Amino acid sequence: MTDQTTSTSTTPGTEPGATPATQPGPVPTAEPGPAPTSAGDLPVTPSPTDPLWVERTGTRTYRGFTARGATVEIGPASAGAVFTPGELLKIALAACAGMSSDTKFSRVLGDDYKVTIRVEDPKDMAEDRYPVLTERFEIDLSSLDDATREKTLLLAQRSIDRVCTVGRTLKAGADVPPAVFGPPRADDDAPHPVEQPAGDRDPDPGSTS
Repeated sequence: MTDQTTSTSTTPGTEPGATPATQPGPVPTAEPGPAPTSAGDLPVTPSPTDPLWVERTGTRTYRGFTARGATVEIGPASAGAVFTPGELLKIALAACAGMSSDTKFSRVLGDDYKVTIRVEDPKDMAEDRYPVLTERFEIDLSSLDDATREKTLLLAQRSIDRVCTVGRTLKAGADVPPAVFGPPRADDDAPHPVEQPAGDRDPDPGSTS
């Protein structure tokens, strides 16, 4: 009778019968993000995740907060030194355009360049909205030759179109679902159910902006 034995292959350095160590595979690499549209463009920055809220301070007046410590006073123009919500919208658009184009202008004008950006279009009173919002830059480009000036303005507008979140949101439109009403939170993470649909509440008797 012939002896039949089973041959077991072992990895060098391991005892017979032991499970061979798993060889590490290649380390995965992250997929590259979208390429900049031109030299010097910054990638789109993620939206901050810090809590953001407003608290009532009086009749139709509120104070806005971020968890980073910033505050802003909000209310009707009659309340004095406050921003109306519509003014905050305009300020947000102006600042967003400035931040988006900052590197393009600083590259040719220097880090200490000055600019004022205004958004002053009137509201359509019948529809209670702003049909047009125009960013108007007041900036001295007289030190640039015509070719550099034209190129800088082109790159600045391209950056605004590409990475200004506020402008891109306004142009594309954003869904605004009905407001959610619930009791004060016991803690920051506790969700609360809707108590009253937004469509059932009385309309605000006064314009907010």
